[in-house]
Amino acid sequence: MTTEELLEKLNEIQKCKCETQMLEIKAARQGCPRRLYDTLSAFSNQDEGGTIIFGVDEEENFNECGVYDPQDLQKKIAEQCLQMEPPVRPLLTVAEKEGKVFVSAEIPGIDIAERPCYYKGQGRLKGSHIRAGDSDEPMTEYEVYSYEAFRKKYQDDVRPAPRATLTAMDQTLVEEYIIRLKKEKKNLSALPDGDICELMSITRDSQVTLSALLLFGRYPQAYFPQLCITAVALPGNEMGEVGKAGERFLDNQRIEGTIPEMLDQAITFVRKNIRIKTIINPATGKREDRTDYPVAAVREAILNTLVHRDYSVHTEGMPIQIVIYPDRIVITNPGGIYGRLRVDQLGKMQPDTRNPVLARALETLGITENRYSGIPTIRRAMAAYGLREPVFLDERGRFTVILYNRMAPDAALPDMKLSEKDKALLRFMNIPRSRQEVIAFLGLQSPTYAMQTYVNPLIEKGLVRLSIPDKPSSQNQRFVCAETAEEKF
Repeated sequence: MTTEELLEKLNEIQKCKCETQMLEIKAARQGCPRRLYDTLSAFSNQDEGGTIIFGVDEEENFNECGVYDPQDLQKKIAEQCLQMEPPVRPLLTVAEKEGKVFVSAEIPGIDIAERPCYYKGQGRLKGSHIRAGDSDEPMTEYEVYSYEAFRKKYQDDVRPAPRATLTAMDQTLVEEYIIRLKKEKKNLSALPDGDICELMSITRDSQVTLSALLLFGRYPQAYFPQLCITAVALPGNEMGEVGKAGERFLDNQRIEGTIPEMLDQAITFVRKNIRIKTIINPATGKREDRTDYPVAAVREAILNTLVHRDYSVHTEGMPIQIVIYPDRIVITNPGGIYGRLRVDQLGKMQPDTRNPVLARALETLGITENRYSGIPTIRRAMAAYGLREPVFLDERGRFTVILYNRMAPDAALPDMKLSEKDKALLRFMNIPRSRQEVIAFLGLQSPTYAMQTYVNPLIEKGLVRLSIPDKPSSQNQRFVCAETAEEKF
């Protein structure tokens, strides 16, 4: 950040009088804050990083008090940065305004393979933080684990299933699978079945694996009771609303079995609890049944949760959830997006695969293509039905898909807590806009500040799309309001 950009950011703070996802404010009028570790960790653990501004007192209505000694302050900031693992390398800037000195420390986000960044004095579990709005929150044990799982490429889908033996398996299903493998993979055709089971992770060291149990088990939930789907249909558009007769649920089912069985049962549950209308096809003149939602989109959303959910010990007690409201279907699975992929890149870039063995086995069984076509299929099916674009949310430790039907009111979007400036910007981007056009509309001089403060948060929420998603820094990049937000803003 240049001196001019720091002064501009100070002016912006006086206008907004608040901290943000990427901005922390410290007074430092009498010395360097003793504990910057939580903020250093939180900013380092998000892609965009963040900035700490010293010399503004939040407790005194964001009074510009200036810092005590810019030289000593920079030294002490650097010392605290070296107490982090991996060490934080801040970019420090000093500026003077009306006789007072201010310091900024830009904290870069570190690569996901190096996360979490944590304070060495507290260790990885207690010293790792994540930014939530304008506060630094301790990471959960699962959040810390998820970074380690990606970095070390843990394969939780093929961990041994305790207590499960070969007698827990439906041998007919196993034999049919091995026949398929031998037919498709000639190198396996001459091997004994026992060797194939080890090579293809049906067993590991003669122990049944989790993925094999979930695919071929007689009753997988005997060993993992919560690796199931809980499905409910509600009478109102909010959880807790009751129907005219005081009913809490219109339907309520615990769906169990193997993954193929759960997929079929879940689709049946959804079809039973959504409206089916009879229409006349204008092209053929024939009567046809039409559901509230395209079944192809529902199937892909449910299949994605079964294939890509987290199967680690940290989440094995959490079922997949399907909630059917009158205006929408909400499908949630344990485990957020795996790896480097962001929500705005879903369906546009090849993702890392959390459960590669399970995905490959389902491909062999003909249940999934395993070609990363699920999200595009959902989008295309919803568009063909004339429905709004699906909403994808990557929250702390869980991933959610929301499918809206025609009953959804125009304002039925997730609570994004948008400012009037955000809404005005979304309306401005009803057609594709260049980076320069966006900055000019915001009336800011700093491109970095404009993007980090206003545009990037809207992209993360799925309200703004990139014209060139695989090259976010391209000079030809254009930003446009997503379909899910167009009607509202």
